[in-house]
Amino acid sequence: MSDYQSLLTAIAPSVGGREITDPATGAVIGRAPEHTAADLDAAVDRAAAAQPGWAALGHAERTRLLLEAADRVDANAEALAQLLTREQGKPLNGPNARFEVGGVTAWLRTAATTELTPETVIDDGQTRATLTYRPIGVVGAIGPWNWPMMISIWQIGPALRMGNTVVAKPSEYTPLSVLALAHVLNEVLPADVLQIVSGGRDVGERLSEHPDVGKLMFTGSTATGKAIIRSSSDSVKRLTLELGGNDAGIVLDDADPRALAEDLFWGAFINTGQTCAALKRLYVPEALYDDVVDALAAVAEKMPMGVGTDEQNVLGPLQNRAQYDIVAGLVEEARASGARIVVGGNPNPDAPGNFYPTTLVADIDNANPLVQEEQFGPALPIVKYRDLDEAIAWANGVDVGLGGSVWSSDLDRAREVAALIQSGTVWINAHGTIHPAVPFGGVKQSGYGLEFGVEGLKALGVPQVING
Repeated sequence: MSDYQSLLTAIAPSVGGREITDPATGAVIGRAPEHTAADLDAAVDRAAAAQPGWAALGHAERTRLLLEAADRVDANAEALAQLLTREQGKPLNGPNARFEVGGVTAWLRTAATTELTPETVIDDGQTRATLTYRPIGVVGAIGPWNWPMMISIWQIGPALRMGNTVVAKPSEYTPLSVLALAHVLNEVLPADVLQIVSGGRDVGERLSEHPDVGKLMFTGSTATGKAIIRSSSDSVKRLTLELGGNDAGIVLDDADPRALAEDLFWGAFINTGQTCAALKRLYVPEALYDDVVDALAAVAEKMPMGVGTDEQNVLGPLQNRAQYDIVAGLVEEARASGARIVVGGNPNPDAPGNFYPTTLVADIDNANPLVQEEQFGPALPIVKYRDLDEAIAWANGVDVGLGGSVWSSDLDRAREVAALIQSGTVWINAHGTIHPAVPFGGVKQSGYGLEFGVEGLKALGVPQVING
């Protein structure tokens, strides 16, 4: 068992490196190595050399090692959570740092133990065909800064289980969390099976175009995803892309505002709104509008925000100043348009850290940029609708489709409406509650490919039909 300072020492570069600061305080917490495209090439070479031996171990032995690695994460869980809090900003408590480290082991164990057996496609006495999945080879993984450990394991766990080796590039904002997680995993895994290359845009570009990387997994913005599609095309690389979202929630006129208010709040404000599949715009019928706004405001006002190492806090800062500026700009534009700021919206410019207050914006037009653009922060626009068909059209009227939700006391009616929402997942009376066995992915410009469960394992293999 390590403390977070020991983990920082273990992953620190011998010389140089780049300072990483705490988004809540501005204090330097450690230094991250600055690898180059040449370092990436060397890592891919090592991964390619290690891959046949890793694949030859077979599913049972790889499962055993991955479960042992999950045990090592559990043994270092508090140290990892403490580091994550300081680097990403999310508090220790609530659905935040300790929750994320717990998610790492849940997803890793599920990836390790989910069965994927050969499928007999046809066996009619004349034709026999079976479908199996072989390792791809080297898998590249590029992760984001909002859930750096958990999303990394979404990529790493199934890739390793399927017999691939992995070269991962973390976000420049949160490299220490991923380096520390890999350090713990590599106490168990064979050499060069999992490698982390910490660097800038040039490293990510090289990973996406590298001819010896057979698959790339990416979670991040739609703009970057499009660039990856272009740069990966020469090698016809397999891709799983989980890109931006602007998830809509629709409250139906039979809902109970007070009963759903807290779940609505966390659907929108988990990780201080910095989640791809968070609720980012809420449509409420005219008859319930004031009650829903008031109920949400009552919940928002009681949720403490502050430095993540303070055990009472459940909301933290935005991870970086660029994201803070995006949120602040969209809220100010909404205010200038005549929208009503119900709570929040007035950050203290002299306070340390990237803290933007929990903000609810009412009486806002659907065409407002705060509604139409992904804010990725703690500001929720609440739009009034008069006709359910209008709300469904508004929900579907953007070019992304990661998640959506319907809120109702009538499950059958909610399911009927859910079937009309253009998104990869639609939740009923919840939002963003993912599960490691349930497939997850987007439509439209939210990307393509599925993660989690059996479908996630299949996406990390090469399908092969044996006919005869």
